[in-house]
Amino acid sequence: MIRVALVASAMALRTGLRALLAASEAVEVVAEVPSLDDLDLLLAGIDVLVLAADSYSPPELVQATEGLEGVALLLLTSFESQAARTFSRLPVRAWGVLPVEASPDELSAAIQALHQGLLVGDPNLMEPFLPIAPELADFETETLDEPLTGRETEVLQLLAQGLANKQIALSLGISEHTVKFHVSSIYSKLGASNRTEAVRQGIRKGLVLL
Repeated sequence: MIRVALVASAMALRTGLRALLAASEAVEVVAEVPSLDDLDLLLAGIDVLVLAADSYSPPELVQATEGLEGVALLLLTSFESQAARTFSRLPVRAWGVLPVEASPDELSAAIQALHQGLLVGDPNLMEPFLPIAPELADFETETLDEPLTGRETEVLQLLAQGLANKQIALSLGISEHTVKFHVSSIYSKLGASNRTEAVRQGIRKGLVLL
């Protein structure tokens, strides 16, 4: 179970986020507070910290995450926030950016991907960060010896969103056995031994848009 803390100044937003995440079997909301100041004593044991854009300042974020390399951060915003640029320089395990109107499935998938150490987010919101994002610093554009098929690319994209094989099967309208076959082929072509490595290779080779 992924332990999540919600930080948002508006009670309605905190309540809404908790309700959206309640349906996820992989996520447990263990804390919800209006500001980072209220979270100081609760950070221990939290896997992913979900922040609304108006709930912190860059200095507060730096101080709150000091020594918490195991925590991943997810920013919820409706615009490109200057304060959000702090994310790419924090010593955290992973970070991402989503719009505040993200769906329950998008929120859950992003949290699961962040928990795996991946960089995630809405492409339009992520664009200002990509030139300095550490995950993309060594971006490679070389082609594969054996390129992925169209279906394998679709499966890889869903893997990057944190979906399990059963969820991928439902999303693509194929059997779970077929998904496993595609995942095995993706691993072989990318030289990966697990889904995290496969997604990292996919990002570096321009096969995955997060």
